[in-house]
Amino acid sequence: MNFAPELNASTEAERAARRELRARLLAEREAFVGSSAADAARAALADHLRAALVPLEPACLGLYWPLGSEFNAAAAIGADAAFDKTTRALPYARRSPRVMEFRRWDGAAPTLADECGIGSSDGAPVVPDVVVVPCVGFTVAGHRLGYGGGYYDRWLAAHRDVVAVGVAWSFAEIDPATFAARPNDIPLAFVVTDRGVR
Repeated sequence: MNFAPELNASTEAERAARRELRARLLAEREAFVGSSAADAARAALADHLRAALVPLEPACLGLYWPLGSEFNAAAAIGADAAFDKTTRALPYARRSPRVMEFRRWDGAAPTLADECGIGSSDGAPVVPDVVVVPCVGFTVAGHRLGYGGGYYDRWLAAHRDVVAVGVAWSFAEIDPATFAARPNDIPLAFVVTDRGVR
Protein backbone atom coordinates (compact mmCIF):
# COMPACT_ATOMS: atom_id res chain seq x y z
CA MET A 1 0.00 0.00 0.00
CA ASN A 2 1.38 3.47 -0.92
CA PHE A 3 0.89 6.25 1.65
CA ALA A 4 2.92 8.86 -0.22
CA PRO A 5 -0.08 10.91 -1.47
CA GLU A 6 -1.44 11.22 2.09
CA LEU A 7 1.98 12.17 3.40
CA ASN A 8 2.39 14.82 0.71
CA ALA A 9 -1.10 16.18 1.37
CA SER A 10 -0.33 16.39 5.08
CA THR A 11 2.98 18.13 4.40
CA GLU A 12 1.32 20.61 2.05
CA ALA A 13 -1.43 21.29 4.60
CA GLU A 14 1.24 21.93 7.23
CA ARG A 15 3.09 24.31 4.90
CA ALA A 16 -0.13 26.17 4.14
CA ALA A 17 -0.91 26.47 7.86
CA ARG A 18 2.57 27.86 8.53
CA ARG A 19 2.22 30.36 5.68
CA GLU A 20 -1.12 31.52 7.08
CA LEU A 21 0.27 31.81 10.61
CA ARG A 22 3.34 33.70 9.34
CA ALA A 23 1.18 36.15 7.38
CA ARG A 24 -1.05 36.77 10.40
CA LEU A 25 1.86 37.35 12.79
CA LEU A 26 3.65 39.65 10.34
CA ALA A 27 0.45 41.71 9.92
CA GLU A 28 0.08 41.91 13.71
CA ARG A 29 3.73 42.99 14.02
CA GLU A 30 3.29 45.72 11.40
CA ALA A 31 0.26 47.06 13.25
CA PHE A 32 2.02 46.84 16.62
CA VAL A 33 5.19 48.73 15.66
CA GLY A 34 3.03 51.67 14.60
CA SER A 35 1.03 51.69 17.82
CA SER A 36 1.40 53.87 20.90
CA ALA A 37 2.64 50.86 22.92
CA ALA A 38 5.59 50.15 20.62
CA ASP A 39 8.18 52.56 22.08
CA ALA A 40 7.84 51.23 25.63
CA ALA A 41 7.92 47.64 24.34
CA ARG A 42 11.09 48.35 22.31
CA ALA A 43 12.81 49.80 25.38
CA ALA A 44 11.74 46.83 27.51
CA LEU A 45 12.88 44.29 24.91
CA ALA A 46 16.24 46.05 24.58
CA ASP A 47 16.73 45.97 28.37
CA HIS A 48 15.75 42.29 28.61
CA LEU A 49 18.00 41.33 25.69
CA ARG A 50 21.07 43.07 27.11
CA ALA A 51 20.43 41.54 30.55
CA ALA A 52 20.11 38.06 29.02
CA LEU A 53 23.25 38.33 26.89
CA VAL A 54 25.69 39.85 29.40
CA PRO A 55 25.98 36.65 31.54
CA LEU A 56 26.73 34.62 28.38
CA GLU A 57 29.90 36.72 27.85
CA PRO A 58 30.00 36.16 24.09
CA ALA A 59 33.42 36.40 22.47
CA CYS A 60 31.70 36.74 19.10
CA LEU A 61 28.04 37.76 18.93
CA GLY A 62 26.00 37.04 15.82
CA LEU A 63 23.33 39.66 15.27
CA TYR A 64 21.06 40.45 12.30
CA TRP A 65 20.23 43.59 10.36
CA PRO A 66 16.51 44.27 10.93
CA LEU A 67 14.16 43.58 8.07
CA GLY A 68 11.03 45.73 7.91
CA SER A 69 9.35 45.85 11.31
CA GLU A 70 11.80 43.50 13.07
CA PHE A 71 13.18 44.57 16.42
CA ASN A 72 16.61 46.21 16.03
CA ALA A 73 18.75 44.00 18.28
CA ALA A 74 21.95 45.43 16.79
CA ALA A 75 21.03 48.94 17.98
CA ALA A 76 20.12 47.62 21.45
CA ILE A 77 23.53 45.96 21.80
CA GLY A 78 25.39 48.86 20.22
CA ALA A 79 24.18 51.14 23.00
CA ASP A 80 25.71 48.98 25.75
CA ALA A 81 29.36 49.39 26.78
CA ALA A 82 29.33 45.84 28.16
CA PHE A 83 29.72 44.63 24.56
CA ASP A 84 32.45 47.07 23.48
CA LYS A 85 35.09 44.31 23.34
CA THR A 86 32.76 41.72 21.80
CA THR A 87 33.37 40.82 18.16
CA ARG A 88 30.15 41.23 16.21
CA ALA A 89 28.95 39.48 13.09
CA LEU A 90 26.08 39.63 10.60
CA PRO A 91 24.68 36.78 8.52
CA TYR A 92 25.24 36.60 4.78
CA ALA A 93 22.71 34.40 2.97
CA ARG A 94 23.08 32.91 -0.50
CA ARG A 95 20.11 31.85 -2.61
CA SER A 96 21.73 28.98 -4.51
CA PRO A 97 22.63 26.88 -2.72
CA ARG A 98 20.63 28.09 0.27
CA VAL A 99 23.40 28.60 2.79
CA MET A 100 24.24 31.23 5.36
CA GLU A 101 27.47 32.26 7.03
CA PHE A 102 28.31 34.93 9.56
CA ARG A 103 30.79 37.65 8.69
CA ARG A 104 32.72 39.91 11.04
CA TRP A 105 30.98 43.29 11.32
CA ASP A 106 32.21 46.68 12.55
CA GLY A 107 28.80 47.81 13.81
CA ALA A 108 28.27 50.48 11.15
CA ALA A 109 25.14 50.54 8.98
CA PRO A 110 25.71 47.95 6.24
CA THR A 111 26.58 49.14 2.75
CA LEU A 112 26.33 45.57 1.42
CA ALA A 113 23.26 43.38 1.00
CA ASP A 114 23.30 39.59 0.88
CA GLU A 115 21.63 37.62 -1.92
CA CYS A 116 18.28 37.91 -0.12
CA GLY A 117 18.56 41.71 -0.04
CA ILE A 118 19.26 41.96 3.71
CA GLY A 119 21.99 44.22 5.09
CA SER A 120 25.19 42.31 5.73
CA SER A 121 28.96 42.69 6.00
CA ASP A 122 31.96 42.06 3.75
CA GLY A 123 34.10 41.03 6.74
CA ALA A 124 35.87 37.71 7.17
CA PRO A 125 33.72 34.63 7.90
CA VAL A 126 33.43 33.84 11.63
CA VAL A 127 31.49 31.41 13.79
CA PRO A 128 29.86 33.26 16.69
CA ASP A 129 29.51 31.50 20.04
CA VAL A 130 26.18 33.30 20.66
CA VAL A 131 23.67 34.16 17.93
CA VAL A 132 20.62 36.43 18.26
CA VAL A 133 17.88 35.04 16.02
CA PRO A 134 14.84 37.05 14.87
CA CYS A 135 11.51 35.26 15.27
CA VAL A 136 8.22 35.86 13.49
CA GLY A 137 6.69 33.55 16.09
CA PHE A 138 7.89 31.16 18.80
CA THR A 139 6.74 28.49 21.22
CA VAL A 140 7.55 28.27 24.92
CA ALA A 141 9.71 25.23 24.05
CA GLY A 142 11.93 27.49 21.95
CA HIS A 143 10.77 26.48 18.49
CA ARG A 144 10.82 29.34 16.03
CA LEU A 145 8.68 30.38 13.11
CA GLY A 146 10.81 32.35 10.68
CA TYR A 147 10.30 33.50 7.12
CA GLY A 148 10.36 29.97 5.70
CA GLY A 149 13.76 29.87 4.02
CA GLY A 150 15.35 27.57 6.61
CA TYR A 151 18.63 29.52 6.70
CA TYR A 152 18.91 29.69 10.49
CA ASP A 153 17.78 26.07 10.95
CA ARG A 154 20.48 24.81 8.59
CA TRP A 155 23.16 27.02 10.15
CA LEU A 156 22.23 26.05 13.71
CA ALA A 157 22.11 22.35 12.78
CA ALA A 158 25.70 22.66 11.57
CA HIS A 159 26.79 24.61 14.70
CA ARG A 160 25.08 22.85 17.58
CA ASP A 161 27.46 24.24 20.21
CA VAL A 162 26.33 27.81 19.51
CA VAL A 163 23.89 29.41 21.98
CA ALA A 164 20.90 30.60 19.93
CA VAL A 165 18.84 33.34 21.55
CA GLY A 166 15.51 34.20 19.95
CA VAL A 167 14.06 37.72 19.88
CA ALA A 168 10.31 38.31 19.46
CA TRP A 169 7.42 40.42 20.61
CA SER A 170 5.48 38.74 23.40
CA PHE A 171 2.26 38.59 21.36
CA ALA A 172 4.05 36.33 18.83
CA GLU A 173 4.03 33.33 21.18
CA ILE A 174 2.41 30.38 19.42
CA ASP A 175 0.36 27.68 21.12
CA PRO A 176 2.50 24.51 20.76
CA ALA A 177 -0.68 22.49 20.23
CA THR A 178 -1.19 24.29 16.92
CA PHE A 179 2.48 24.42 15.87
CA ALA A 180 4.23 21.09 15.58
CA ALA A 181 8.02 21.29 15.39
CA ARG A 182 9.54 19.61 12.36
CA PRO A 183 12.49 17.22 12.71
CA ASN A 184 14.83 19.87 11.24
CA ASP A 185 13.62 22.67 13.57
CA ILE A 186 16.43 23.50 15.98
CA PRO A 187 15.12 24.80 19.32
CA LEU A 188 16.50 28.06 20.66
CA ALA A 189 18.19 28.17 24.07
CA PHE A 190 15.59 30.77 25.11
CA VAL A 191 13.52 33.60 23.66
CA VAL A 192 13.67 37.20 24.86
CA THR A 193 10.52 39.30 24.55
CA ASP A 194 9.33 42.69 25.75
CA ARG A 195 7.95 40.85 28.81
CA GLY A 196 11.19 39.06 29.67
CA VAL A 197 12.84 35.74 28.95
CA ARG A 198 10.70 32.75 27.96
